[in-house]
This record gives sequence, structure tokens and C-alpha cells, in this order.
Amino acid sequence: MKEYLSNRLIADNSVNIEDELPLWSAPFGIKLLENINYRQDISALDIGFGSGFPLIELAMRLGKGSMVYGIDPCQKAVEKVNNKINFYGIKNIKIIEGIAESIPLENQAIDLITSNNGINNVNDIGKTISECSRIIKKGGQFVFTMNLEKTMFEFYDQFEEVLQELNMENEIKLMHEHIAKKRPPLDLLTSLIQKHQFIIKDIEYDQFNYNFRNGTAMLNHHQIRFGFMDSWIGLLPEGKVEQIFDMIEKRLNEQSKIFGGFKLSIPYVMVNAIKQ
Repeated sequence: MKEYLSNRLIADNSVNIEDELPLWSAPFGIKLLENINYRQDISALDIGFGSGFPLIELAMRLGKGSMVYGIDPCQKAVEKVNNKINFYGIKNIKIIEGIAESIPLENQAIDLITSNNGINNVNDIGKTISECSRIIKKGGQFVFTMNLEKTMFEFYDQFEEVLQELNMENEIKLMHEHIAKKRPPLDLLTSLIQKHQFIIKDIEYDQFNYNFRNGTAMLNHHQIRFGFMDSWIGLLPEGKVEQIFDMIEKRLNEQSKIFGGFKLSIPYVMVNAIKQ
């Protein structure tokens, strides 16, 4: 009997595993998945798999003849994704707990490398791209997504205005350095890719938005609290944090009254490259 007929997933049990795909990663990942060359019997690597998307989706789309490696430095992510893999009974994934600057794979071992908004979050992009070049075969595909430097400019503009009002020039500098590290200029990244013997086949720009009732709702959203808030707080003197965010929140709420809500813009890019 076919495996998918004999090994059906029980809906009641799946509630514990199949959580809602994060709205943050979904738009990036859909664009990435649309641009993959799905070939038979290949080896692939997903960098920074997080909660398992698109790693698990990619493995299932490629099928049993292919092997998909996933690398991520977070032990909790490894545990969560292994749990999902075991539940779904997926046999063509191998998980690596590690960093993208030092990938434990042989030279020219991989046909496809993907990363869904992960390349721009490594500690050393140059070393990461160098490792990608080392492990990928000639003619292999390297496709990744990343959000761009104007991400959430509606928030960052107000953040900077508040810091200017308080004469906190050093914190303004730290904010811009933080943005540049997390969302490096695309031309810098493409030059690194080309330096490491990749030909850029395609670049696609897109954008999605987060819409909120007001700034208070935005600041309390789980994606903001878990994904961004610690970094923002880390830019500020401890004794000033509450004052600064109170000022930001009031400014955002005033804007929301004028415009009938508050929007965060998320511009992003998909880069599709081939190894020479």
C-alpha cells in the first residue's frame, strides 16, 4: 500500500504540531519557493531554517530521491523542527545545529542552497557567502530572500525623531548601524555573491504591509515583541527606555488618528544566482 494511504496523519494530533505559518516568513518563502528549480535526486541546504519553513516544505516538494540539509544555530529551533520532521515521517531531511559561516559539508556537495530571510541575519555575511560557494556544485542554484533597509521605516522615522528631540546622537548612530547590519545594502550583497563566482540570474522586488489599529497595537504584536523589541531596547540607555518608547507610542498613535490606522512597510527582494 502507498505510504500516504497507510500512514495518514490524525487531525487531532496535528494540532500540536501544525501551527500557523508565521505571517512574517510566509511572503518571503512563497517567493523563494516559486523560483526554485525542482530537479530530481539533488542535495539541498536551507540556511537559517528557524521554525522549519521553508525547509520542510522544500523537502516534501523535492521528494524522497533528494536530501535536504538544514542548518541553524538555535538549539530550540533544532528541537522543534526535529519534532515536526518525526511527526510527518519525513526521511529526506538532515538537521545541522551550527552556523552558516562554517558549514560541515564537503566541497561541491550541494546542488541547491536556499535561505528565507536568513542570509542577512548571520554574523559574517562574507564568510557565509564564501561557504556557500565552497559547498555548491558548478551550475548549482543559490536562491534567497531578505527584507530591505527601508523595512518598517514608518517606525524608525519616529524612533529617530524622538532620539533627536532628546539629543541622543550616539543612539541615532547605533540605530543606523543596527539597520545596516541586519539589512545590508543590496548592492553590497550582490557584489559579494559575484565575487564568489556566482552569476545573478534574477532579482525580484516585492513588498507586503502590516496594518494595525494604532501604534500601541503594533508595539504589542508578538512579531514585534519577539523579533525586534530586544534589539531596539539594546540600542538605548536602560534608564531612558520607558521614556523613549512612551514618546514613540504617542507619536504613532497620533499618526494613526490622522490616517485611520498605522502601517509598517516590509519591502523585500528575492535573489536567484547560479554558481559558475
